[in-house]
Amino acid sequence: MVDEQKKVEENELEDKTNNSENDSWIDENVDINGAMEKFDKEAGSQRKLRGTIGKAVTVLAIAMSTFHMYTAFFGTLLSIRQRSLHIIFAFVIGFMIYPLSKKSKEKHGYKVPYYDYALAALAVIVFGYLFINFQEIALRGATMQFQDYVLGFFAILLTLEITRRVVGPELPIVAIAFLVYAKFGPMMPSLLAHRGYSFQRIISQMYMTTEGILGIPIGVSATFVFMFILFGAFLDKTGVGKFFIDLAFGLTGHLKSGPAMSAVVASGFMGSISGSSVANTVTTGAFTIPLMKKVGYKPYFAGAVEAAASTGGQIMPPVMGAAAFIMAEFTGIPYISIVKAAIIPALLYYFAVGTIVHLEASKLGLEGIPKDRLPNMKKLILSKGYLFIPLFVIVYLLISGRTPLFAAIYSILTAVILASLVSIGTILILKKKAAFTWRDFLDAMEQGAKGAVSVACACASAGLIVGVVTMTGLGLRVAELIVTLAQGMLLPTLFFTMIASIILGMGLPTTAKYIVLATMAVPALIRLDVNLLSAHLFVLYFGVIADITPPVALAAYAGAGIAGANAMKTGFQAVKLALAAFIVPYLFAMDSHLIMVESVSGSTVNFYGLLESMPVIIPAIMGTFCLASGVTGYFVTKNKIYESAVMLLAAIALMNVGTYTDLIGIFVIGGIYLLQKARVKKMSSSNA
Repeated sequence: MVDEQKKVEENELEDKTNNSENDSWIDENVDINGAMEKFDKEAGSQRKLRGTIGKAVTVLAIAMSTFHMYTAFFGTLLSIRQRSLHIIFAFVIGFMIYPLSKKSKEKHGYKVPYYDYALAALAVIVFGYLFINFQEIALRGATMQFQDYVLGFFAILLTLEITRRVVGPELPIVAIAFLVYAKFGPMMPSLLAHRGYSFQRIISQMYMTTEGILGIPIGVSATFVFMFILFGAFLDKTGVGKFFIDLAFGLTGHLKSGPAMSAVVASGFMGSISGSSVANTVTTGAFTIPLMKKVGYKPYFAGAVEAAASTGGQIMPPVMGAAAFIMAEFTGIPYISIVKAAIIPALLYYFAVGTIVHLEASKLGLEGIPKDRLPNMKKLILSKGYLFIPLFVIVYLLISGRTPLFAAIYSILTAVILASLVSIGTILILKKKAAFTWRDFLDAMEQGAKGAVSVACACASAGLIVGVVTMTGLGLRVAELIVTLAQGMLLPTLFFTMIASIILGMGLPTTAKYIVLATMAVPALIRLDVNLLSAHLFVLYFGVIADITPPVALAAYAGAGIAGANAMKTGFQAVKLALAAFIVPYLFAMDSHLIMVESVSGSTVNFYGLLESMPVIIPAIMGTFCLASGVTGYFVTKNKIYESAVMLLAAIALMNVGTYTDLIGIFVIGGIYLLQKARVKKMSSSNA
């Protein structure tokens, strides 16, 4: 009976994995949109517009993409005009497609209620005033008129409300708390107290300057971030998502860890250009999680693997959840330098997750998928390999010193031209339907704009937070508080900063959480002479890890939902898989060799050579492996309890920079390996 059941399952798997005409591993019946609506907060709350208003919003979204492509080609407008027009587009589209509440969505269906039209019109008036009168405002300087206060008040309310609808209540609540702090500073505890500011002063700062709503965060959203989101939309329309999943299965599906390792690789590919841990979890998890369950992984483990791998995409160059672009603006460090510094820690993260899933598969005695039931790699590369070209173009342009804006627009052009040529060839040579049509082009323009709405709203609200921090000097006060609690010692300061970063990062989009952390937590590390770039990457890592850290582990909960598993159990398993992300930031904060950075002076970054960094990188890799072995309880065979404990100690020793600790770690690895080899040999002899 067991054999019959196993045969049925194998036949089902074979049916799903047999190469189709396009050699795709993907089950075309998987409803990604349905999964997105169910588990992704942003996608799930949108209205399904129809008729005239649906067409009008589509036209508006295409117009938004057209505006940004035009300014990318011919130069951006003056800051206040570029940013205000960007906000107008984002807020109007946001009020049209995101309802007041779930109840309102159910009541009005695909129709837009009158009050949302009113709010959209108010957004045009409020920010259109800045767009039209920017010269007069500049000449007036700090002088505010009555209408400025009224419009500024509504600007703050509109920003908070649209962010609540699009992103969720967490970020607006934080922004309101900061605004209250700006007003009632004298009533705060002594260490956090300040003189306090009037409502007029707060409104002026938030609305009329480029240190509030129209600050650096929205400035980056209105330039680099939008173009990379649009680039991702064009890649999606050309089929790169399916290609990445097929490629991942072709490369790793035959391993013992099979679909789990494929999930890690595919999520790394997708996450490197995606801006959301949750969206990445849902997109790739809709395919990988059912396959992981089918080959023998427990549901909670399958959901955790996808969540951990997808979350890692937010720290994987080149996009890093759009945080890299904002980091470049905040620090004055070139974008490409940030990418160079981030690559080794990101690879260590994925090495750790991949090693854990592989050792887990070995412990469970799982088998890989036969190669004849996986995508044909040669055929896949020949038919779809051109999809890599836009990615190569963007990396080449960035490395050659071009701006991210230049790289993004020319990579989009490359993707469109290649897809169009392939479609023409498909029609003329194969006599088949075009793979990329004019409709796909317009859909990409629309999706890119709609996808950018959440980032724009988050950045606008984050601007309120940055504005308050600038006014009150709160960042320095928090830094003083953290350093005081840590008694001026580096390791406790890093620990308290980690806790603050995880708490502040819960429930927030990547861009927003980085902005908050950069203004609040980084100054504490800078005070203890942590390298500038190391400090910013440190808080980003722990802010991102909040997406899989209970109790607010959004990516883990999405993975659990798809897997049909317990959410908290999935979250804690995801934390185990991502343990390297809790350790690696400490390594590069205490020794910047790991990010190959010798020093940061202004906007100049002096890099160590790769060879000079190897004495830190190689032990870190070995330590990561020891960590994976200790966590899974497996090396050559199942670990004894003491072996797992020793491997965890070896991981700590290897990750602690020093010749003696490295030698201890290497000795432990060799000793455990020989011990387990002998045990396996003895067991084989006794069984024989």
